[in-house]
Amino acid sequence: MAKHSIGRNSWLIRIGLAIAGGFASSLAMPREGIWPLSFLAVAALLISVKSLRFWPSITIGFIGGLSFYLSQVEWLSLYLGPVPWLALSILEAAIFAVGMAAISAVWSWVEGRLSSELRPVISTLAVAMSLASVFTAREWVSINLPYGGFPWSRLSQMHSESPLATWASVFGLFGLSFIVALIGAFLALFLLSAIQKLKAPSLIIERSVSFVSIAVLFAIPAWFIHPSAAAEAGTLTVAAVQGNANAGLFANPVQGSILKNHLDATELIKKDPLASQVQLVVWPENASDLSPFMSADALAKIRNLVDNELKVPLVFGAITVRGDEIFNSSIYWQPKIGPTDWYDKKRPVPFAEYVPDRDFWYQLAPDLIGLISHGYTFGERDGIFNLGKTKLGTLICFEIAIDDIGKDLVDQGAQVILSQTNNADFGHSDETYQQAALARLRAIETGRAVVNDSTVGVTAVYLPDGTVADQIPAFEPGVIVEKVPLRTSKTLAMVIAKPLDLANNFIALILIALAVGSRFISRRKDNASHREA
Repeated sequence: MAKHSIGRNSWLIRIGLAIAGGFASSLAMPREGIWPLSFLAVAALLISVKSLRFWPSITIGFIGGLSFYLSQVEWLSLYLGPVPWLALSILEAAIFAVGMAAISAVWSWVEGRLSSELRPVISTLAVAMSLASVFTAREWVSINLPYGGFPWSRLSQMHSESPLATWASVFGLFGLSFIVALIGAFLALFLLSAIQKLKAPSLIIERSVSFVSIAVLFAIPAWFIHPSAAAEAGTLTVAAVQGNANAGLFANPVQGSILKNHLDATELIKKDPLASQVQLVVWPENASDLSPFMSADALAKIRNLVDNELKVPLVFGAITVRGDEIFNSSIYWQPKIGPTDWYDKKRPVPFAEYVPDRDFWYQLAPDLIGLISHGYTFGERDGIFNLGKTKLGTLICFEIAIDDIGKDLVDQGAQVILSQTNNADFGHSDETYQQAALARLRAIETGRAVVNDSTVGVTAVYLPDGTVADQIPAFEPGVIVEKVPLRTSKTLAMVIAKPLDLANNFIALILIALAVGSRFISRRKDNASHREA
């Protein structure tokens, strides 16, 4: 097999590719949503480390990782300034760098083991599959480690509106990321062939055919994959309320004003044609800044609303206290009965809702860590609320990005998913649109309608086939009243996505071990030869 390089000493080209690839990924993310750029981003990042040894590939990979994360999550600086944005980006870039170094090693090893007698299509497939496996495994590490990881900035997240989105119902968000990485790897190989101006034009042609074929292979079936949105267990008419409240973590609104905003916005339900059919009302995370368990005023207002006006259950977010522990909670309040169930956020956000290893980090950044005066306790209750025979699955904010949370809800019988979130900290940035993309993909993956209810937007209802049933403009009070399907069957993704994810990680580890081991053995042989000489 012919092997190609952009030149080991072409540092300016490599740095340019790394930066361009990272930045292109941000344009592929919502709100811009130019999803074809995701393939170009992967290709540029891969080419930037081709044929490099460990430390050079670490360096270029770190530059690419910084560009990748800094450009995507600039919204993180809006409520705490640039330090958290830079700190998170540097940490994730370090993981990214190791992943890119592993990719460089695996790429060289796989090419070195391929016979020159193999057809270019076969060798190209072997290389591309290997690169996609390691790239996706690196993504798994980033979204899971450390402290539960940063479940953001995924290749799949860039495709909530692309034709490939339906693959999430088959292989999950992991599988969709793998498909994007695979197409990007084929594009990288094609571009390398073209750049090198190979003496064998047939190889360029075959790689062109390979790239187009693999893109078509995944694109055409995606058009014919139609996740079902049929109501298998009837329907539920849900009213989702967006209060447009200043409910940020470090906001200082007038006490009770956030609750008032949601009480006022709830009045809009009466103007909807389906008002008389509403069976459930949903408020977002932190919708009541006064806990009804500690404030007599909040208790009276919520009780009056549910008992005398809505006359149907209300699910709303509030901070609750039990003993010395503080929880970010979702409360299920029934007419004439009161609170009958609640869900505590299982995965609070590190360095925002709690500080892991607080003493250590306080020594490094006392002013920053000091801003987080208390930490939320990790919840242990399931997220299922029972509305008659209907099982409501509940999660809070960034938990929509965590694969295990959605799968657990489906396994526990959830027929619809309520995703309550508070995006007030991030202003008019892309954050809320990036989160909404995850909610839409999660609907497709789980085969459940997702009611994504935000304090300030995006509030939307996504059907199990990815259709946007309705949406409220950001930073406006409003209500969505929608009849959503209740579903009981499981998508293929709910059955095979996690095993496939683990299998891919195992394969990637084997590839990395073989590549690193081969380099180590080769180096020892070279040293021995020099000594003998």
